[in-house]
Amino acid sequence: MIIPLIGIFVSLAVLVGLAYRGHSVVVVAPIAAIIATLFSGAPLLATYTQIFMPAAGRFITAYMPLFLCGAIFGHLMTVSGLASQLARSLSVLFGAQRALATTVLATALLTYGGVSAWVVVFTIMPIAMELFKEAHVPRRLMPAAIAFGTITFALAALPGSPQIHNAIPTKYFGTTTYAAPFFGLIATAIMLVLGMAWLHFRTRQLNARGEYFEPLPDKQSRREKRKEQSGAVVAAAGPRGEGNAEVGEAHRVVGHSEPAAKHETEHHGPGWIQSTLKEPGVSAGELLRKQRKLSAATMTKAEALKLGGIGLLPIMVVIVMNFLFVYVLSNYMNFDYLAEEKFGGVSLDKVMGTWSVVVALASAILLMLVMRPGQIRENIGALSEGAKTSILPAFTTASEVGYGAVVASLAIFTVIRDGMFSVSDNALVVSTLSTGVISGITGSASGGLSITMEAFGASLAQMASDQGISMEILHRVSAMASVSFDSLPHNGAVLTMLLVCGMTHRQSYKDVAVVTVLLPIAVIAAMVAGVMILS
Repeated sequence: MIIPLIGIFVSLAVLVGLAYRGHSVVVVAPIAAIIATLFSGAPLLATYTQIFMPAAGRFITAYMPLFLCGAIFGHLMTVSGLASQLARSLSVLFGAQRALATTVLATALLTYGGVSAWVVVFTIMPIAMELFKEAHVPRRLMPAAIAFGTITFALAALPGSPQIHNAIPTKYFGTTTYAAPFFGLIATAIMLVLGMAWLHFRTRQLNARGEYFEPLPDKQSRREKRKEQSGAVVAAAGPRGEGNAEVGEAHRVVGHSEPAAKHETEHHGPGWIQSTLKEPGVSAGELLRKQRKLSAATMTKAEALKLGGIGLLPIMVVIVMNFLFVYVLSNYMNFDYLAEEKFGGVSLDKVMGTWSVVVALASAILLMLVMRPGQIRENIGALSEGAKTSILPAFTTASEVGYGAVVASLAIFTVIRDGMFSVSDNALVVSTLSTGVISGITGSASGGLSITMEAFGASLAQMASDQGISMEILHRVSAMASVSFDSLPHNGAVLTMLLVCGMTHRQSYKDVAVVTVLLPIAVIAAMVAGVMILS
């Protein structure tokens, strides 16, 4: 069993290492899965075609509509000018110095409203881009700010969250999504304060080094910059390529060397990202041009409130329609046809999570088309451009899901899973460790939580009952533990956020790790310790 175990860690190291260096996970994930399979002695081709690919395919089948609608929504928010006016309005109303807090709270609001993490990043990114620009916050902190508001406290700590991470434990512990409200709210408050403190500290630190916001360059600018830098290197290095200290400075791009910039443009900043960030052209309507002239320095509070409300309207439609479809509209519609074989023979709850968000995003997209009738040609074109931006993130994340499925299918994984149960005799500790570790290995919070509950749910419930531990506390701890080690570099949501923001692991993952891995682990450890002391 030692060799298969080594194989899992080697495959994970390959996956994390290559992803960190900017290589596409679409290629890296199958390679890592092959390594784990070879070490375990499982059939190679069968594992790839019958486990990896079906898992990746199921992910695409289930979530491509969310990627598609989310990408179109985010692109329309940018092209229509709504993201720009909302960002500038928020900057005026709350001050540019609160750009980080605005980004985090906006993402948390969408997440708590039930919007998928992949959809949130497309929705918030254009707004965050403008806010960070106004506040001079380095762009490398954008993935951390979005991730902090998306895949931490709003996902699993806040009571009542409709996200699947908060719903899975209800089946095993007989609880509701509002389990342990005070525990969750206290954990959220601690996490929010500490996370914001770190992001502000990093902003001051980077600003002191002379690093401020730098927008994504267009393709021509990148080519010219690389040509200039190549010329500088040749001139400084001489015929044998030997340089001096000035050569390194010629390579620097926003505090990073040329290799980092190369990874950004070739692996995490392809043309589809640039199309997401394009500002409206000169052919936009006169109203849009006037609105864009209202900078944060000249816009009054009244103008900011009015324009901010208009810019916020599509986001509010997403939240409200998501809620209405789940709790109101679906009650008046007949979905009996879902039981038919041609529709998969499923129940409504199996598709509700996707349908509600798709309906909400589609409603917001239609609203934006109506709101800008003078830009109808541009906005219709934005539908195609937005659709293109959804492909790479979707397939990147699907490849990661395939890797997790391969690891979970190996015989050694059963040994790893069972070994978790002997770590402690306290149900909260066992649940925290097992959920966190399995989520980290699979790179999926929901996947790790599902595996843990399936394997340990009944035993954990019995253990907690014998120890007098509240099932609601166990529910909240289990849900929160899933959003800790899952955010390692190979996590699908993290990869998507880096891709969409046009950053690399080398540039941004340090801050992502602090707010999505170290901070959640520290908070849940402190909360569990507190419960154990008080009980």
